[in-house]
Amino acid sequence: MAKRRRRRNWSEDEKRMICAQTRVPGVSVSQVARRYDVNANQVFNWLKEPRLAAAAYEEREVVPFLPVEVLDAEPASAPPDAGSQIEVELANGPRLKVQGGFDTDALAALIRKLSA
Repeated sequence: MAKRRRRRNWSEDEKRMICAQTRVPGVSVSQVARRYDVNANQVFNWLKEPRLAAAAYEEREVVPFLPVEVLDAEPASAPPDAGSQIEVELANGPRLKVQGGFDTDALAALIRKLSA
């Protein structure tokens, strides 16, 4: 006999957080949906709801500067190559390690979302 799947109730904050992650450049709705084990069509429906709109989530205070500590100083003018690595430890606990070439704008957007 097949096991029935229980229906999950998502809080408004969880829905807003999931919807916000779909707005990060380079991240698809399907990727976010798989991360939280929710159907992508459900996430698309949440994105249509006015109370979960981008403006409602982005009303939070934005911190213009984050503390940074440079461990190994290298010339800033050199573009990241395939062997490069960057490690970011956020003030609220998570640590992010990126290896290889990366888009600095996408990385900055991801850090802002994780810091919120």
